[in-house]
Amino acid sequence: MKREPLPILVGERQAARLFDQRLAQLRALVEGGALPRPKTIGEFERWDTMELCRVASGDAIDGMGDVQW
Repeated sequence: MKREPLPILVGERQAARLFDQRLAQLRALVEGGALPRPKTIGEFERWDTMELCRVASGDAIDGMGDVQW
């Protein structure tokens, strides 16, 4: 099975899919500080997938002032 490369940035729906969550769950984690807020690029909000991977692996504990661990 061929895997597509992970996008550099993703929208809200794809970020929720990456964490196997519903949108409401993703939004709650962002609002609660457990996940980082998206980056604003022009009129769009996108999540950095590498940052999300670091959160999932536990490597993002240091250097993420906007996340409450």
